[in-house]
Order: sequence, then structure tokens, then C-alpha cells
Amino acid sequence: MIRILIADDHAIVRAGLKQILAEVPDMVVAGEAATGQETLDQIRMGGWDVLLLDISMPSSNGLEVLKRVKQANSGLPTLILSMYPEDQYAVRMLRAGAGGYLTKESASDQLVAAIRKVAQGGKYISPTLAEKLATELDESREKPRHAALSDREFQIFRAIAMGMANSEIAVELSLSVKTVSTYRARVMEKMGMTKNAEIIHYAIKNQLLD
Repeated sequence: MIRILIADDHAIVRAGLKQILAEVPDMVVAGEAATGQETLDQIRMGGWDVLLLDISMPSSNGLEVLKRVKQANSGLPTLILSMYPEDQYAVRMLRAGAGGYLTKESASDQLVAAIRKVAQGGKYISPTLAEKLATELDESREKPRHAALSDREFQIFRAIAMGMANSEIAVELSLSVKTVSTYRARVMEKMGMTKNAEIIHYAIKNQLLD
């Protein structure tokens, strides 16, 4: 029996996933979490075979939660569920240790197949994502500007795009305001921008926000 922990801040999404998986004889949703901290608390208790993790989580985004999960339990297979297209976040999440990436529009049989794959220690890669990964390896292909950002810089970038002040970002990511300012300067330099409004416009245009 594959014991699954669902981490998603929307109760209706968790209920839908439980309904789908209730019909699969070798799987059971044995726990739920609505925030990043709840997810980590559940992980530390142990007993899970697969974590289904949403990218957008209150208090900590999915990328940050994934990294902390890997620190707490590096061997726990994690399948990312997201409303974002694969080309926006999948490669970054896989590099951080995810076992697979699915959009929430995926069919239920695809979800079940992905869970089985990562539970066995494999990687679930859709044909679309496989093509994206191949493109990433092609150094001659032009990449979007945000692809040059490190994971932390990307977090700062998204926070700025969401209209958060440096002090708010510092609290959110447990950093000093000075450190956030330093990261913000790096983001601006790498993106070739000087104003927050430019970041907001870019993020909206490239579908990088909730």
C-alpha cells in the first residue's frame, strides 16, 4: 500500500485528490497538510511513501518546502502538483529534488501513474517536460531571462512581482532586510531591469504568478 501525504492549501483540491485516489486499491491518502509548516511537521513524523506537493503554499512556497523536505527526509519521493505550465517551473523543481511534475489539469490516470513511478524511486517525466529538458541542455537555444536566476533569486523575484516590500520578503524567507536588498539588486541586474514595475509586467506576461 502506497501511503500518500497531500500538501495543498485548498481544501477542495485535497478532497478531489482523495476522491480520485480512493478508487485505487494500492493507494491511501493517509495525511493532509495546508501549509508548508504543517507539511514539514507531518514529514518528520514519518511513515509516508509519496508526498503530493502544491507549488503555492502559505508561509513558504513549494520550492522552499521541497528543499526543506529533502533536508528532513531526502529519500521521500515528492510529486509536484501545480496550476503552472511545465515550462515555467518543472525544471527548477526537478533540480531541487522533485520526483515528477504534474499540472492540476492532468487526467486522473496520469496522476496515478506518476505516483506509482515516483513511489518506486523513478522520475515521472511527461513528453512535454522531456522536450523541455532536452531544450535546457541545448546551449544554443535562447532561454527566458528568469532562467538565469538562482532558486533564491527566483523567490525574491516572485515576491517583488507580488508587490511585497523588502521587509515583508525578509520575514517570509527568514532573511535580513539587507540580504533581501542584495538579492533584489542581483535580480535587477540579471533581468536588465531597474524598477519593480518592470518585474511585475514581466512576471504577468510570462505567467509566473498565481
